[in-house]
Amino acid sequence: MVLKRFLGSKATRSLTVASVVVEAKRALDRGHNARAVALLGVAVLAWKWAVLGMAAQGVVKLLRSAR
Repeated sequence: MVLKRFLGSKATRSLTVASVVVEAKRALDRGHNARAVALLGVAVLAWKWAVLGMAAQGVVKLLRSAR
């Protein structure tokens, strides 16, 4: 229950959204427009579901390390 309350807190959601937006800006700066748009969509959804934003960040890191 503590973990669920932590993941649903406003601070956690705000931090997740902010970091996903930073990742989107980084993708946009590097010319990955489709990835940036997808991340912005995830940022909107991450406000409601913080776990989704964290999972998206993990996927981005995996994609970045695979190259």
